[in-house]
Amino acid sequence: MSDAAKWQKLIDIMATLRGPNGCPWDKAQDHDSLRRYFLEETYEVLDAIQAGSNTALCDELGDVLLQVVFHARLAEEEGAFTIDDVVDSINNKMIRRHPHIFGTDRVADDPEAVLSMWEEIKAAEKKDCSEERRGVMQVNDNLPALMLAEKVQNKAHRVGFDWPDIDGPLHKLKEELTELEAAATKEEFAEELGDVLFAAVNLARFYDVDPEQALRQTVHKFMARFNYVEKRVEEQGLSWTDFNQQQLEAFYAQAKQQEDSPHKA
Repeated sequence: MSDAAKWQKLIDIMATLRGPNGCPWDKAQDHDSLRRYFLEETYEVLDAIQAGSNTALCDELGDVLLQVVFHARLAEEEGAFTIDDVVDSINNKMIRRHPHIFGTDRVADDPEAVLSMWEEIKAAEKKDCSEERRGVMQVNDNLPALMLAEKVQNKAHRVGFDWPDIDGPLHKLKEELTELEAAATKEEFAEELGDVLFAAVNLARFYDVDPEQALRQTVHKFMARFNYVEKRVEEQGLSWTDFNQQQLEAFYAQAKQQEDSPHKA
């Protein structure tokens, strides 16, 4: 089967599922009801990438592609657009936003220059569309908070609104921690904690560290240490309540020592 035939088969499958004799579940969906599934499938892709499994990645990318075709089918039924319009749109966008590649005299010799040019062209597109939201801070508020913070900070950086060196974000993080300690109410604490997290993301950006991955790595590290503590509790045939905090923390310290000495039993 040719590539074009495979693509058409997927489109036909979705049309059948949404058709008069189609699947009751598929026929009951709309753009809003599918939001959670699109997000879940996206995270499944990230999980496959982290696992380093090409087989899983291929499968999960197919699930994401199905979501794209599903939404396009809904839009076609509404008379809004078709999957062909979706493909045309991204084809045109990629050519338009890569003028340094597709036949113009624009030059971009490094990734940062490409991103700056991308944002410049994107801003011009938004202006041409006469959207209500204007300016540099055109962001998707539905992004995870850490990613949203990093994206906002990068946008500010690209127009020159940024610290000149690492001392700025380091000092800011210390300042925000001091204000967090001084918080007197739950509301103040929530606000200052947000400031601390925002400052931490800014610091991560200066170190060229992905804050999402950094936090995820720490969470996984804690989980591994906690599992060690749980194993020690179970080995003694007791329950968690049979140990005091100091004893549990001693087990946790042992887990850390195991990490520092990987060749130990």
